[in-house]
Amino acid sequence: MKDKYTQPDGSWQTEQEQIQAALEAHFSRKPRLTPPLKRWEEDLPESQKEQAVPGQLIRVTEINKIWMEIPRYENIMWGGAWVGFISTLIPAFIAFYMSVNLIFLPGFHYSDIYDLFFLMTLWIGGLLILSICFFNLKMALLVPRDQPIRFNRKRQKVYLFDYQRKWNPWAKWPATVKVFDWADIHGEISYEVDRYDQGFRLYCAVCKPGTTEVIERFILSRALSHPEPQRRLWSHCCQYMQHKPVVADPLYPGRPDSWKPRKSMHWPEEIDRESTTAPEA
Repeated sequence: MKDKYTQPDGSWQTEQEQIQAALEAHFSRKPRLTPPLKRWEEDLPESQKEQAVPGQLIRVTEINKIWMEIPRYENIMWGGAWVGFISTLIPAFIAFYMSVNLIFLPGFHYSDIYDLFFLMTLWIGGLLILSICFFNLKMALLVPRDQPIRFNRKRQKVYLFDYQRKWNPWAKWPATVKVFDWADIHGEISYEVDRYDQGFRLYCAVCKPGTTEVIERFILSRALSHPEPQRRLWSHCCQYMQHKPVVADPLYPGRPDSWKPRKSMHWPEEIDRESTTAPEA
C-alpha cells in the first residue's frame, strides 16, 4: 500500500499524488510566449534552469561528448504515395490520349464551341490529374523520412534539417539547414488532433534574445499519447546542453515500424563539420 500523508485541511493524499501535484504546479497553465502556440497545452521549464523530471531520449541517432542528433520521423503512410502515383497516372494518360484522338477526328472543328470546350476540359482535367500524379511521385522518392536535429553543446547551437514540402508539385521543394542559439529556444507542448499526428507534440520556440517574442517554431518530437515522454525528452536536451551527465539509452532504440528506406538526406559539408566539432577544433 502507498504511504499516506495528512494535508493541511485534514485530508489524506498518497505520495504519488503529491508528486503529480508538484509536477502539475511546475508546468505552467498559461502561455508565456507571444504569439501563443496553436493548441497550446503547457510551457516547459527554461532550458538554462534545473529540470523537474528525469531526462530520457525517445530516439537517438548519435550522442557523444560534443554533439547529439535526434531523428524526426513523419507519421505518413509512404506506401500510399506509390498507390496514389499509379492510380492517377492511368487517368492522366487516358485524358491526354482522348484529347489527341479528338483533334484528329474528321468532324472536329476548333471553331465549334462544343468541340473546343470538350478539348479544353480534357486538357485541364488531364493536367490536374498529372499534377496529383507528380506530387505523389515526389512524395515517394524525394521527401526525406527523417529530418534530424543536432545539438552541439560545445558551441551551444542547434542545427535543424528542414525539408519544405509544398502543395504545388511543380515548385521546388528545397532542403534547408537552420542554425539557432540554444539560449533563445523554449520548450512547449501542444495537443494535436489531425489525422496523422494525434496526441501531445513537443515544439521548440525560437525567441528574440532576452524576450518571449517568438520568431519561429519547429517540431522537436511528433505526437505521443502522453506528455510525460515529451517532458523527459526536453529535460534530457536541457541537461545535455548544460553539460550534465545524461542517460544515452533512448526509450525506443530502433526506427518506427512505418519507416521505409528512401533516398538519404545529407548535411551540407560545412554544416556537418561545424555541428560535430568543438570551437577549438
